[in-house]
Amino acid sequence: MSEAPRLASIIHVDMDAFFVSVELLDQPELRGKPVVVGGDGERGVVAAASYEARSFGVYSAMSSVQARRLCPHAIFLRGRYERYSEVSANVMAIFRDVTPLVEPLSLDEAFLDVSGALRLLGEAPVIAGALRQRVLDEQGLTCSVGVASTKFVAKLATGVAKPKASEKGPQFGSGVFVVQPEETLGFLRPLPVESLWGVGPATLTKLHRIGVLTIADLADLPEENVVAVLGRSQGRHLHSLSNGHDERSVEPDRAMKSIGHEETFAHDHHLRSTLDRELVQFADAVASRLRAQGLVARTIQLKVRFGDFTTITRSTTLAVSVDDSHSLLEAGRQLLELVDPAQGVRLLGLSVSGLSSDSSKQLTFDEATSGPGWQEADRMIDEIRARFGDDAIGPAISAGPDGLRLKRRGNQQWGPDAEMA
Repeated sequence: MSEAPRLASIIHVDMDAFFVSVELLDQPELRGKPVVVGGDGERGVVAAASYEARSFGVYSAMSSVQARRLCPHAIFLRGRYERYSEVSANVMAIFRDVTPLVEPLSLDEAFLDVSGALRLLGEAPVIAGALRQRVLDEQGLTCSVGVASTKFVAKLATGVAKPKASEKGPQFGSGVFVVQPEETLGFLRPLPVESLWGVGPATLTKLHRIGVLTIADLADLPEENVVAVLGRSQGRHLHSLSNGHDERSVEPDRAMKSIGHEETFAHDHHLRSTLDRELVQFADAVASRLRAQGLVARTIQLKVRFGDFTTITRSTTLAVSVDDSHSLLEAGRQLLELVDPAQGVRLLGLSVSGLSSDSSKQLTFDEATSGPGWQEADRMIDEIRARFGDDAIGPAISAGPDGLRLKRRGNQQWGPDAEMA
């Protein structure tokens, strides 16, 4: 294995309670109060919680029902994905102003490789501090930053830099934690083994069975023993990480692998006709995003979660790549025919993969002889939405007393709200 870089030049940035923090920018009167962003219905999920809410034990991915039980006076806010995306773009622009080597992991998290900026801007810890201050000055938001010689150690370092929740509110530290190359093993070894990337519940159970509780326990085992328990690929990977080795580089502009939309329903749906109505809107949402990205897809997947949380997927690969809602809907309907919804469907999702640029799309025989048809209709819809707004036109099934209610990215992302029940 190659040796770790001589200098710590990998930076990991994680925004602090990002969704909540953005909401507080727009509603400063809520500062200091237990604020939760997420669905507030029986099937809602917490997306983010203020540190005041966290002091009551509320955290992301928790059910909204449990969050209300722990903090009855919590203020629930609907998520605004478009607003978070807007602020995220501003933050990522700050990162890219420092280095072109930025790998976003989500709206509020990214890796930066600043090795090319050291001579101009100073050592990585200096750059990290300046980045944090600039985000605060320009966006009014705080972030936590980890600095190390590898990606996974930098991410762990960010966890140390994070504010801590307390009854008195957030307890902020320096916001930057640095692990120099020579400090890597000393930093890693005392940590619980589940701190390693790739150690989920099943893997953790296997490791505990052989007495591995800390990263040091794993690092001190012969690699062949770990491989015998976890398999060759995972065993070698985790053993390497436990000894401070991580060859993964920061990958800017990673190609998108899939696009999809899924929703949890306020009540289980038992009829295929009801699910078909949802599919019409899902196909419109996914196809719109495909065209906005200049992409086409060949593989369509349907995801179904039943009332007992059993989850199945069904997929099909088309002969040609598509980006129109009609093709996605027809494929989705064929997949839905393979599913019996009688027991009750809790969640439905439609996604596409096998993505490529739309320049690689081939015309079907029908298109070549009869014209583009549905494809041209979708492009006219795109033009209308671009001129008059996203909700200017859409599937008739989306129309209600308050106008169109289109399915869009981030819409109902954390479960249905109470009023939708």
